[in-house]
Amino acid sequence: MPELPEVETTVRGLRPVLEGQMLRRVDARRSDLRRPFPVDLRQRLTGARVVALGRRAKYGLIETDRGDSLIFHLGMSGRWRVDPGDLMIHDHLIIETDEGRRLALNDPRRFGSIDLWRSDDVAAFPAFRSLGPEPLGDGFTAEYLHTVLTGRRLSIKLALLDQRIVAGLGNIYVCEALHHARIDPRMAAGALDEAALARLVPAVRDVLEAAIDAGGSSLRDYARPDGELGYFSKQFAVYGRSGEPCACGGVVTRYVEGGRSTFWCPCCQQS
Repeated sequence: MPELPEVETTVRGLRPVLEGQMLRRVDARRSDLRRPFPVDLRQRLTGARVVALGRRAKYGLIETDRGDSLIFHLGMSGRWRVDPGDLMIHDHLIIETDEGRRLALNDPRRFGSIDLWRSDDVAAFPAFRSLGPEPLGDGFTAEYLHTVLTGRRLSIKLALLDQRIVAGLGNIYVCEALHHARIDPRMAAGALDEAALARLVPAVRDVLEAAIDAGGSSLRDYARPDGELGYFSKQFAVYGRSGEPCACGGVVTRYVEGGRSTFWCPCCQQS
């Protein structure tokens, strides 16, 4: 599933194509993805001008001058295609601008979603109501983590995947950040001391920023809007590398928790 860096990369790829442009055509080629498209999607977006693009957690936002924001989630396999030569069978939403640019939302598995919400009340969008702070924002600090994790017995790995604690983190980048911070992913979240939390926050930021710079991680279906793949997977220190050597000289190990694989190095992740 596309995580924060992939969605951020997508938004940055869409911005030069959409920002400031009028939407002259909006065509839903089916009635739903994971859930139905808004019934008035075409009416509310056709003729609107895009004023800003942004991201919240793993969702992208396209804000218009009519006070509406199109909120998209890429699901398991979704991606936007910019100026496709021919439409494909899984191009489910087509947007054309007054400049003649065309965007196609392609989602073979149809686990993505498209919603419309009032821009001035976007924090009330159901998926956003209980989200924690953005990991690249000012609210994500060691002091914040100490407050929300005190007394928590679940592992730090699962705590970081809880979107109510921090928004947008997924399995890949949590594994990488915990390795970067030299923290055992099995540790109880409430047991981390101040020194560990002080390492963890910049580790999360560094990993996410490096992934964004690399265009995200292409593991299966994800590609950037320009069709290029994300190359952060070439930089994985532990994710997907079970049995391979760690940079410290140890061996990367895998275990399953909460239905997800965790990759870590028992040699250098001991605190």
